Amino acid sequence: MAQSTPSSFAWLQESTAALAPPEIQAIKQLIALLDKTFKTTRTYGPKNPVAQKFFQQFYHDLTIQLTTHGVLQFMAQRAELIYKGIPVYQSTSSNENLAFKLHADGIRELSFHQGLSQDDLAYFLEALWGTYDSDTSDDDIVTRLWEKNLATISFVTAEEIVNAADVMTVLTPQESYTLNSPPSQLRHIAGTEASRQKGGASGPAGQAGPAIYEISPEEQRKLLEEIGAESARDHTTYLLDMLTAILTSETSDVLLNRLLDLFGDILATLTRHGDWKLLNAFVCLLHEAQELCPNLSEHHKAKLAKLCGSLSHPDSIKAIETALNACPTASLDDLQALLLMLDPHTAQPLCTLMANLTYKTHRMMVCDVLAIHAKQNPSLLMRGLTDTRWYVVRNSIYIMGKLGHEQFLKHLEPIRTHEDARVRKEIVRTLRAISPSGKGDSFIPFLNDTEESIRQLALKVLLTGTYTASFAAWAPIVDHKSFHDRPISKKKAVFQALRQTTGEDSIPYWHRLVTTSSWINRKKIQEGILAAEALGALGTSAALLALKAGQRRFNRAIRKACTDALTAAMKRQPLESEPT
Repeated sequence: MAQSTPSSFAWLQESTAALAPPEIQAIKQLIALLDKTFKTTRTYGPKNPVAQKFFQQFYHDLTIQLTTHGVLQFMAQRAELIYKGIPVYQSTSSNENLAFKLHADGIRELSFHQGLSQDDLAYFLEALWGTYDSDTSDDDIVTRLWEKNLATISFVTAEEIVNAADVMTVLTPQESYTLNSPPSQLRHIAGTEASRQKGGASGPAGQAGPAIYEISPEEQRKLLEEIGAESARDHTTYLLDMLTAILTSETSDVLLNRLLDLFGDILATLTRHGDWKLLNAFVCLLHEAQELCPNLSEHHKAKLAKLCGSLSHPDSIKAIETALNACPTASLDDLQALLLMLDPHTAQPLCTLMANLTYKTHRMMVCDVLAIHAKQNPSLLMRGLTDTRWYVVRNSIYIMGKLGHEQFLKHLEPIRTHEDARVRKEIVRTLRAISPSGKGDSFIPFLNDTEESIRQLALKVLLTGTYTASFAAWAPIVDHKSFHDRPISKKKAVFQALRQTTGEDSIPYWHRLVTTSSWINRKKIQEGILAAEALGALGTSAALLALKAGQRRFNRAIRKACTDALTAAMKRQPLESEPT
């Protein structure tokens, strides 16, 4: 395991106010993807196509975050995972709850380190449940991870915290004394105890007796659970298992044709009734059958492949749409896994599906699927930008932000003034996702938007990002008559963004504000004072010259503001030669 340092929990004491929302959003999406990978791997096994897709996507996104941050640390509580003091994963149920699973097995902090390999990540997911290796399935997560000794995944246990005298210094390496006994010794103790009990159950020395097996209460509970699960097994699933088993062994051409025709009817029926869990299980069986049917002729293999791809047909997509619109509370995890297995070229029918769904949760699920499928044909999203329904336009823009292609920027420009504020706000978010730095001119027009929340979002992007812009792009904002009526706090924020993005290009504007005849206009005096502060913060030679010019104005408030700004600038960054 990678070594933890005594300062591993230091971030819990830090203020979260400086944490950028885009970072938290990215971490939340990463943990949500881990949760999906965790559940699909546990449900369908690590070799399932859907589980592998989620795994590859999670590994890709995790690698990006580790490249940026070096290490990602999460504190595990019963119902949530905490990142830098902020919950990024929450669940009130203990069933398939990732945080609960870690917490219950004693893990209080989990860290991923840069350089994490796919093999290490795969073993970590396997260790969460331990169902794929019978030798380790009875061990907890800590024991299984201890055995592997992964260099890029570290953790801190509850035992380490309890045994420490000082909470802030307990996060010692995994090789610390608290867990110094290897898992093999723990199993040896258990094995010795089992042998002792068997010896006690034997008859008198030297006499052979009947074989007696003692079952512990825990083993009895597990046996009862297995019997209950077998008894409660869905009969339809059992029947589908039998049918696919017949497919792998049957040699009669006539029976195989009839069986494949029956499979087509089953797919259509399950789709029509919206039984996504069963449909997903059946499609997975068909995919497995393609690999396990050496007896099939080329004709039958082609028919089976066509059958697997039939869900991509517009008629099948339409049936999915009808079923979803009839059930607002439908569980979507299995359907999402199913849609991800479809051919990526089905992005166009999925675009239609997203547009025609009634409920937002259903549409957002399809959006997440399209964000993966549309990678191979991003131009399909352009059609959604001209749709008359605002949510179709917004969702198309949302997917563009997920894909992050710069080619989308020119297509977003014509709809910058869309009539619906929700669309305009999504444009700002997407522009930030595609262009997190560089030219900031595209954000500036939104500072005059009629919707206050959009103005605030655009201003926040400019203030927190590293953008550059020309003063010509700012002129329509700061010279607009409505700007003078804004509260002084809003003007100050705009001036700060103007200074950050334009630099010396804005000095003539500041110079005009501190030298204009404004002694009878209170609003202009306020702007002149703010201009003096901006020039002082800029601190260049040209800015200081402008402040000296402001010191000679008639208005006392302007003169004082220029003097104070000049003094502060000179103290902060003294010049070799004072400007004259």
